Amino acid sequence: MKIALCNEVLQPLTFEQQCALAADLGYDGLEVAPFTLADDPLRITDAQAATHARIARDQGLAITGLHWLLVAPAGLSIVSEDVTLRHRTTAVMERLVELCAAMGGTYLVHGSPKQRSVPPGSSAVQAWERARECLARAATRAQACGVTYCIEPLARRETDLLNTVEDGVRMVQEIGSPAFKTMIDCSAAGQTEHESVPALMERWLPTGHIGHLQVNDPNRRGPGQGEMQFAPILQSLLAMQRQGHYGEVIAVEPFDYLPDGPGCAARAIGYLRGVLEGVQAHG
Repeated sequence: MKIALCNEVLQPLTFEQQCALAADLGYDGLEVAPFTLADDPLRITDAQAATHARIARDQGLAITGLHWLLVAPAGLSIVSEDVTLRHRTTAVMERLVELCAAMGGTYLVHGSPKQRSVPPGSSAVQAWERARECLARAATRAQACGVTYCIEPLARRETDLLNTVEDGVRMVQEIGSPAFKTMIDCSAAGQTEHESVPALMERWLPTGHIGHLQVNDPNRRGPGQGEMQFAPILQSLLAMQRQGHYGEVIAVEPFDYLPDGPGCAARAIGYLRGVLEGVQAHG
């Protein structure tokens, strides 16, 4: 099991400092939010992406993937009735796929709730169809680049479009690309799903539709800083791994950093390593 840290947790450190600290804390990689690397991620060149990969590699880390994809540039939407805006947004998504591959990442997590919530004057059906068109184009580029594009189910407090893993699986099935999957965010699942996270994994991972897992508590803090128990989650995940239903990377993505970003990151990795050791010791 490899554990990555979502790099925005360590802002405002430079990327090199983020890599050094994450490595010192015991993480295996960083899951990168593109807006932390540039005000406009479209200005990141392939050469700069390769440099970021080298900086991480020099610290013994991998850039495992990208997330928080549509924060910048401002004004993006995959559900707007404005076709030109949707095309511009899709072009950003396609470029981020290329940058992920250039950085050595293997997946992208598409959350971005504000950029997919049903706009005024549109129906949920219209928003879904527009989103599907944009995501299908991103999936095509992902397949060409050898990475996986994951749509992230998010809690209803964040968005009114695609809230459950079942919703994500529906989108995966409609798009029908081997490079397009959904994923499980423990915080969102804990707020939204009727099933526990282990039950969700046991139900959906064998289908091949789940591409990633982000670990965090429903209170939006790091794992171990709330009521969610992660031993059953990691136990189920390891069992799924042994059956070939999951890869090797999970990512720590808190939103509420206590006592601060570095402190939250340190507590999370210590907690997860301890839980993993206990789970593995008991088979």
